[in-house]
Amino acid sequence: MEYKYKTKGTCSVEISFDIEGDIVRNIKFLGGCPGNLAAISKLLEGQSVDFITSKLTGNQCGVRGTSCADQLATAVRKAYEEQNN
Repeated sequence: MEYKYKTKGTCSVEISFDIEGDIVRNIKFLGGCPGNLAAISKLLEGQSVDFITSKLTGNQCGVRGTSCADQLATAVRKAYEEQNN
């Protein structure tokens, strides 16, 4: 299932990805730092929701209180919970 998440407090404005069960694929960021976000997407391809959230939750960009990576962790957790309710 494709999922889109509008980010809050980051340079990227949206994250899209596919989620099947607890596996996340095809992560794409709209906006943000293209090199870093492309690397994050490649490194996390095929990983589980638990893996992604355990590695990325709480990562901050400066004084923003969040980051694109933190927003991805939030997005995959939310998508997982929505598909299982």
